[in-house]
Amino acid sequence: MFATTILPPAMLRVSSVVYTLAQKFLMVAGLVFVMGLIGLQAGHAGLIDGLKSLMFPGEVVVAEEEVAEEPVEEAAVSLNPRMRGALDYVSRRYRVSTEALQPIFATAQVVGRELRLDPLLIIAVIGVESGFNPFSQSVVGAQGLMQVMPRFHMDKLPEEADSSAFLDPVTNVQVGAKVLKESIRRNGGVEGGLQQFAGASNDPDRRYSSKVLAEKQRLEQAAQRLRTT
Repeated sequence: MFATTILPPAMLRVSSVVYTLAQKFLMVAGLVFVMGLIGLQAGHAGLIDGLKSLMFPGEVVVAEEEVAEEPVEEAAVSLNPRMRGALDYVSRRYRVSTEALQPIFATAQVVGRELRLDPLLIIAVIGVESGFNPFSQSVVGAQGLMQVMPRFHMDKLPEEADSSAFLDPVTNVQVGAKVLKESIRRNGGVEGGLQQFAGASNDPDRRYSSKVLAEKQRLEQAAQRLRTT
């Protein structure tokens, strides 16, 4: 017969603690193993590192160096059917790629809605003023798509921007649309506003406004054709 060894109460308590810790260790190790398999499939490396830190609090877990990503730009504005039809027309008429025209049309659509200004009127002005050349400059110093005069409209630029911002297509359309809206408001109508925008208020024949409105009519017809096809 084997003799039964009776442990002192203190040793029994220590054994119980050791046994409990061993159980917890095995449970956590098993959980890490299972979650590790899931994490490998789902790519949740951060979850695995977190569990490791729970198991080994004294161990410094070195994460893999993250690859710097390019800043995510805001989602592109979705052009409405009217603007899409006009964009196709402008691309063919002025021989400009649709990719280059997209931000211009998107800006015109957004700014037009904000200012309660027909975006196709903005596009027509751009066509007449610069032929969609963002670097166009007149002999009197008007710049960009809408031929804005920098010395008169610096106050309309974003903070900390300098005069070179007038050559940025988006900024130029934003500023030019504001100038056009002010001109229309001051003159009580589109035709008078267009004449003032062009610096031709004294022209009794209003040739500039007629030219812009004729271009806008062509844009409207192009948009209508797209909707009916």
